[in-house]
Amino acid sequence: MDLRRVPASREKGWYLALMAPNVKGPSYPWLDPSRLYCHRQGLQDCLADLLQPFCEDPIDLVAGIDAMGFILGAAVANTLQKGFLAIRKAGHLCVETCTQPYTDYSARQKLLEMRRDAILPGLRVLLVDQWIETGGTMRAAIRLVEQQGGVIAGVAAICIEDSEGGKWIQEYYKCSQCVPQHLMPQFNRHQLESFQAFGATPGQA
Repeated sequence: MDLRRVPASREKGWYLALMAPNVKGPSYPWLDPSRLYCHRQGLQDCLADLLQPFCEDPIDLVAGIDAMGFILGAAVANTLQKGFLAIRKAGHLCVETCTQPYTDYSARQKLLEMRRDAILPGLRVLLVDQWIETGGTMRAAIRLVEQQGGVIAGVAAICIEDSEGGKWIQEYYKCSQCVPQHLMPQFNRHQLESFQAFGATPGQA
């Protein structure tokens, strides 16, 4: 889809067709969601869809997860006119932090860390990441916030895949994603029909 064209009919998730497939091989993620951020209306509609379920909910702070969650999370915070907390991969913050181990989508063991002075007990936090595949990174972020006494106001991502971890998050927390239900099978298979417009298939080298 052209990055300048705006379709006449803008149904929920229309902008998902802007996302580009992996053409560099298996060492890369299966798609690049960030292409939709280049589209002015696509980004605005993505944010509106993500926030619609929380429109009447009290939110005190938005937290984004390293690294791509920073882009979407900061945009969400700006839209809500709230502060933004960066939840980092360990080793980047020069202040007092709390840490949480996790296993990411590539099955590698890692650590998340969060500054200790940002969350007071009872603070309602909206957690944002670009994508939730296995759910390991988001579950670690949830633990960090809750260990400091924060309350998870919700979890938002472009896509929450139907993995064991993704289902767990959706069962226990209020969630929002941009993928309509009828498109979820394509996302779970990592094969989008919209990739045909790029002349490539997921994982094509």
